[in-house]
Amino acid sequence: MTSPASASSPAVTVIGAGPAGLMAAEVLASAGVRVTVHERMPSPARKLLMAGRGGLNLTHSEDQAAFLARYGARADVASDWLDAFSPDELIAWVEGLGQPTFTGSSGRVFPKAMKASPLVRAWLRRLDGLGVTLNTRSRWTGWNDKGLTFDTPEGEAVQTPDATVLALGGASWPNLGSDGAWVETLEGQGVAVAPLVPTNAGFDVAWSEILIERAAGQALKPVALSFTDNGPQAAQGAVGHTVKGEVMLTRYGVEGGAIYALSAALRTAIQRDGEATLVLDLRPDLSVEALAARLDRPRGKDSMTNHLRKAGGLSPAAIAVLRDIPGDLPTGAQKLALRIKAVRLKLTGMQGLKRAISTAGGVAFDSLDPRLMLTARPGVFIAGEMLDWEAPTGGYLLQASLASGVVAGRGVIEWLGRSEG
Repeated sequence: MTSPASASSPAVTVIGAGPAGLMAAEVLASAGVRVTVHERMPSPARKLLMAGRGGLNLTHSEDQAAFLARYGARADVASDWLDAFSPDELIAWVEGLGQPTFTGSSGRVFPKAMKASPLVRAWLRRLDGLGVTLNTRSRWTGWNDKGLTFDTPEGEAVQTPDATVLALGGASWPNLGSDGAWVETLEGQGVAVAPLVPTNAGFDVAWSEILIERAAGQALKPVALSFTDNGPQAAQGAVGHTVKGEVMLTRYGVEGGAIYALSAALRTAIQRDGEATLVLDLRPDLSVEALAARLDRPRGKDSMTNHLRKAGGLSPAAIAVLRDIPGDLPTGAQKLALRIKAVRLKLTGMQGLKRAISTAGGVAFDSLDPRLMLTARPGVFIAGEMLDWEAPTGGYLLQASLASGVVAGRGVIEWLGRSEG
């Protein structure tokens, strides 16, 4: 049962109307807390709405061990968050908002509507029914001696809540509201913040003009991507990563879900070495021997391009990539099959925050207690992408963002000495 807020109920300010902030607001309002959400943009959940235009990936159905591995060094943190709000609980929550879900062949979970807008509308109606106040065009500017300060269309506003949840996002897609301006404010309060860097972003490849003209905008699918990090951190042996999926060719290089799954490791290598070598298997469904047998068929009057297409089963985009790699194509079927199964791409850089889907870095967990409250400012809690964690796309980002909002909301309730409704 939801406990209705009253004039004597504690007041909590949530800053940021993205998934983490709105989820914290729901947890708090459901416990009978008076909640005000501030959002600097003209409307809430803009990044979520943008992400949902191509089919909103809510979470993933894989087993817990594989799921947690997606969070890398923060798997222990993600484990606590998912204990608080699991994938099954997320699905139940979405369906409780009147949005049926389904699980795709890849294991990813989507709303049947395949977009975010119906979910966001239903969520905002629920929050309104819980008494949550939403103030848009209200930019948080920090603290003064009276309380939280905001820049609003009416001028400066000050709030003195009993607790605060900061959920301002990272610095990716800044035109949608997350610009990272909070970093300086929190550092000024003695909070440790790891530098914000892009993740789930594309990487630069020095394509030829021929490939750009013929293949930019086309997808390689399915492909298998492998990256082995031989850097100093792999002193006990090379650290290898392999994923299967889709790669989009762009004028600047490569992007797409399979690339994003490797972005953390690739970014680390490029920061350290100035480049990274990504290996593409253009026919992951065939062994070298099976592919060589196909390529060994007489090609007659077919050009090599047609032979690669017919016998090798390669798409025009895959052939363009194969031909763009320095060096002539091998003439023997076995060597050609080996080349197709191990195309080496040199990545020379990573796209910046403005083109990244999400941000790595943020508020260090050493600055927080397990409830996600800042030790330097008791009563101030952090949720979502502001925290120092990262995950690939595929449902892992949204799952953890929402779960962190649940953890922060419950942390506030505990700190206020209230029980959940």
